[in-house]
Amino acid sequence: MKQLKGSERTYLRGLAHHLKPVVIVGEQGITDKLIQATNEALDLHELIKVKFNSFKEQKKALAQEIEERTQSEMVGMIGHIAMFYRQQPDPKKRSIQLPKRSQEEAA
Repeated sequence: MKQLKGSERTYLRGLAHHLKPVVIVGEQGITDKLIQATNEALDLHELIKVKFNSFKEQKKALAQEIEERTQSEMVGMIGHIAMFYRQQPDPKKRSIQLPKRSQEEAA
């Protein structure tokens, strides 16, 4: 996945504002089941929120691990909630259209 630009991150954070968390990091921490649930949610929605009920002190490191293991990109974190985006590989199933990049940004 290409690296998101700042304007794209801002756009995605705006879209995520009304979303409810669909994945919750609890006392078990980052497990294979949590990664699987996150992958399924990203496949379905493209943009999701993950809430940290536990491990709040380590949330930045855990968010980075989620990002790496799901091949998604964290677009923001507010409080104990992180927002992740991964573009749907099938163009017909995409629900989010990112703003068009100018030719200079794409290069």
